[in-house]
Amino acid sequence: MPHPISTLGAAHTLISLVPAVAGAYSFVRYRRIEPATRAGKIYLGGLLLAVLTSFGLSSSGGFNVGHALGIMALLAIAGALLAPRLPPLARVHPYLSQLGFTFSFFLLWVPGINETLTRLPVAHPLADGPQSPLVRGALAAWLGIFVAGAALQGLWLRLQRRRARG
Repeated sequence: MPHPISTLGAAHTLISLVPAVAGAYSFVRYRRIEPATRAGKIYLGGLLLAVLTSFGLSSSGGFNVGHALGIMALLAIAGALLAPRLPPLARVHPYLSQLGFTFSFFLLWVPGINETLTRLPVAHPLADGPQSPLVRGALAAWLGIFVAGAALQGLWLRLQRRRARG
């Protein structure tokens, strides 16, 4: 039987859906997470709230991998927002920024995949823990999607820059 979800866990899950949906929408609409758009702002605010609420959750009673992933996601966002402000990175900042935003989206889903597979369906979850072959396979597939998506995004950004130069 899966671990019961606490009230904070349920709230965190609902809050985490906000950046998941806003990020997915941004990728479909803009092919990237653009912080100046409404969806980008919702993504950033939702991610911050999701990470903050995650700190109140811990099945081990202390700091865990999920917390570390949240901190990494916030660091990726900070780097993505900072890159355009650093003159030495002017040439590559669009790529670094989007890699940071895309990496944060990737990290957002890592604990989500694990939690979903180990909690649903409620009566008989699909996986029994993070070491389950199903969880590991799903995370490996997600990593592959991230790598391929980031590469395609980089190529698309390069094409956009070339078109803008004429």
